[in-house]
Amino acid sequence: MKSLLTILKGIAMGAADIVPGVSGGTIAFITGIYEELIESIKSLNLHALTILFKEGPTAFWKSINGAFLLRLFTGILFSILILSKFISYLLNYHPVKLWSFFFGLIIASVFLIIREIGSWKKRVYFGILIGTIVSYFVTIATPTQSPDGLIYLFFYGFFAIIAMILPGISGAFILLLLGAYSTLIGIVNNFRIALTTMDMEILADSGLRIFIFLFGCLSGLIAFSRVLSWMFKNYKNTTLAMLTGFMIGSLNKIWPWKETISSRIAHEGKINEAIVPFIQDNVWPWNFEGLNQVEKSLSILPEKDPQMMISILIMVFGAGLIFLLSRFAPKND
Repeated sequence: MKSLLTILKGIAMGAADIVPGVSGGTIAFITGIYEELIESIKSLNLHALTILFKEGPTAFWKSINGAFLLRLFTGILFSILILSKFISYLLNYHPVKLWSFFFGLIIASVFLIIREIGSWKKRVYFGILIGTIVSYFVTIATPTQSPDGLIYLFFYGFFAIIAMILPGISGAFILLLLGAYSTLIGIVNNFRIALTTMDMEILADSGLRIFIFLFGCLSGLIAFSRVLSWMFKNYKNTTLAMLTGFMIGSLNKIWPWKETISSRIAHEGKINEAIVPFIQDNVWPWNFEGLNQVEKSLSILPEKDPQMMISILIMVFGAGLIFLLSRFAPKND
């Protein structure tokens, strides 16, 4: 049962990471596996390699909490492969409902994490303030276009994976800000096409680029997990406060009612690809006109329909789901 729950939590993390604006780290935190995840990743070090060579694979696997990591990342990978198309569909055709669900999820998460803060000192309030400001300014930053050289791909992976394990900051959105989101999608598409056509030159080039990006992800995970582990052990309340701030600041990105300022092609290099929002401003529900390009072209909804009732119900459902999950989450010491 515990193994299945870990896989399900991984699936939820993967689903969250697909959406630019939502962090898989948030899901890890509210389901009670965040610190275990950080400690497990931290254990991937030279000492673990020493155990591997001296004591064998079994001792190595146990030292890195391998069973937990395998189940969790199996769930994440399954989610990205299977649910990504469904999440993309919801973003294109039902954005207000999808963002409402995540908005309720984050609001409930903020209350749950605040409840974990044991001592309210000045630095705790300061941590919430700093986390909120940093996260908010990340959400309002304008995406750019960046080079696609190997060194850049390494740093894309390094910083995106850090964001993915921080509650409240989305790795997918960081890639969008860096101008790397479409670049990486294009590399993956080239790799997939090269596999089907057996074009070895393109296969080698795109495979190398994917490897460098993943190496950046692994490096970021190992490096930053040590920082987070140290912070939790020495300044747990302040760390919780900053993570709470990250979530509060991210609410700006997750606000359901948006007005599209400019759009972009969903995946560059693909024929007849959908046009999706690129830069958006938040509006009040009663001022809402911002159906995305897909909805406008297909006339799925009438203009100026804020869908307030269903959106509020979905928010409540999302919040209720988080409180329900928290009842089954292991308690952190």
